[in-house]
Amino acid sequence: MAISSGWPIQPSAPSGAATIGQPVLSIENLSVHIGPARILQEVTLQVPRAGTLGIVGESGCGKSTLLRAVLGILPGGATVPKGAILFDGEDILTDCAATVRGRIGYVPQDPYLSLNPVFRAGDQIFEVMRRHAKGSRADHKAKLIELLRAVQLPDPEAALRKYPHQFSGGQRQRLLIAAALACDPALVVADEPTTALDVTTQREILGLLRQLTVERGLSLLFVTHDFGVLAAVCDRVAVLYAGQVVEHGPTRAVLDDPQHPYARMLLACHPDRATDLGGIPGTVPAATAQPPGCRFHPRCPLARAACAEAPPPMLPLGAGRSVACPFHAEAFARA
Repeated sequence: MAISSGWPIQPSAPSGAATIGQPVLSIENLSVHIGPARILQEVTLQVPRAGTLGIVGESGCGKSTLLRAVLGILPGGATVPKGAILFDGEDILTDCAATVRGRIGYVPQDPYLSLNPVFRAGDQIFEVMRRHAKGSRADHKAKLIELLRAVQLPDPEAALRKYPHQFSGGQRQRLLIAAALACDPALVVADEPTTALDVTTQREILGLLRQLTVERGLSLLFVTHDFGVLAAVCDRVAVLYAGQVVEHGPTRAVLDDPQHPYARMLLACHPDRATDLGGIPGTVPAATAQPPGCRFHPRCPLARAACAEAPPPMLPLGAGRSVACPFHAEAFARA
């Protein structure tokens, strides 16, 4: 597996910049199963208030399922045998999923599929505001025009009357960002929001997301498969593999010196660092056939017998870092 984008790995945020205060979102020992598939297993993460957390990993590692659990939109048949998701102290998984609607904004992955082609763009966002924001339609219109200016969409008033096909991909994503902000959320969840865009537009959208979260004091949970994209946006990063967090810490620290073998090999696939096109041998295991012990051990060049016996615990490394590998110090020879 190789990371697709050519984004340079240059973290823009100071490491650990947003670790002060209580988290806006706490995911505690979360497991999600869909039938026999064990999609997530005992995931524990926190999104700092007014901070940004990135989730990175290959396709099939459970990133989108994690977001769906946070948004309260797990598919039918999904069960949560263990864990909690606390948003401002309320457990989304129990009795208050409806009460957080509007307090969590969502920026979807594909701007071409996320807007209904038969309705005007403005009407679609007004419907979100009608359901989850206070005020009259006139109040909503004034606020939305202000938001469209904030996301740098040309001629906001005319934009409200247009249909989705009249916008470019980048403009549609700006509309979706405005929709995510329309109800004054405390947390914005973004699911690979630049995947369908060209590199130039990606850069503009990522810069806009970063700017808006800083200016408005928002928290951001950002999912991507690309370390370069993550470096441009996030203060902290969690590396997810086969439904488990294997490394967690400040973005700059993880990018400069990853401790888990999977994180090191994943980073080595980035165009900035790749020396060949080999990628990581093997594939992410199917959620219905997870290996025992450490789920990465069948692909790990340092695996030993103990790795297949029991799941490794998260080991604190200090400075807000942790890793799920007892042999992390031996991961790769240091230069």
